[in-house]
Amino acid sequence: MRVPRLFVDRPLVPHSQVEIDKAGAQYLGRVLRVRAGHQIVLFDGSGREFPAQIAEVGKHSIKALLGEATDPATESPVNTILGLCLSKGDRFDWAVQKATELGVSVIQPLESERVDFAIPEDRIEKRIAHWQQIAISACEQSGRVRVPKLSPPSTLLHWVGAVSADEKWALDGASGQQKLPETTPKTLALLVGPEGGLTDSEISAAQQSGFRSLRLGPRVLRTETAPVVALTLVNSRWGDIKHS
Repeated sequence: MRVPRLFVDRPLVPHSQVEIDKAGAQYLGRVLRVRAGHQIVLFDGSGREFPAQIAEVGKHSIKALLGEATDPATESPVNTILGLCLSKGDRFDWAVQKATELGVSVIQPLESERVDFAIPEDRIEKRIAHWQQIAISACEQSGRVRVPKLSPPSTLLHWVGAVSADEKWALDGASGQQKLPETTPKTLALLVGPEGGLTDSEISAAQQSGFRSLRLGPRVLRTETAPVVALTLVNSRWGDIKHS
């Protein structure tokens, strides 16, 4: 049986006892039915994880004893900032989940000319929390020890002018190049457009801010598929998905 992994939203200290919050306790106790003596793994987003042993199972809480901190080496060597245009339904949720599994560091939701809806002001905070929880769950499943940061939506034009990275690439199915350079960057900004793609003026604005255009092949990819393919390409070229 695979050892359960759980994110704890506070700093963890080796060889200490930690009380797991209500939601985590319900998942461990009611869904996985852990008992005293069972082994789990906890992480706090600092880049380390902790083997832990269940010490006490209560009705609404679980206590665990932490072991020594370890580094599972599951984080990508490239710090990737993903500018991802908003999409309707669960497509954006799916893209957040898969981008997290593929090692992205920051996910910035973007509004652009071809994004044909807006999140009501009074629902933005709730939506960000929803996306953040998707990222946390993806980290728990995939073995990551750093949770990507999700920020409130920004306009595409503001983001491309403000983001700082060693390499900047915008997906452009019409005229982008199909090969990334050899030299591995420490930071990468990746821009993925909405359904319908980026407009000519948005591509021009990105290029003026140092973005180069990247083409992922002859087929038109859906807005939730494109970041998966692009991040796989990045990890294959510069990151930790290597093939002999």
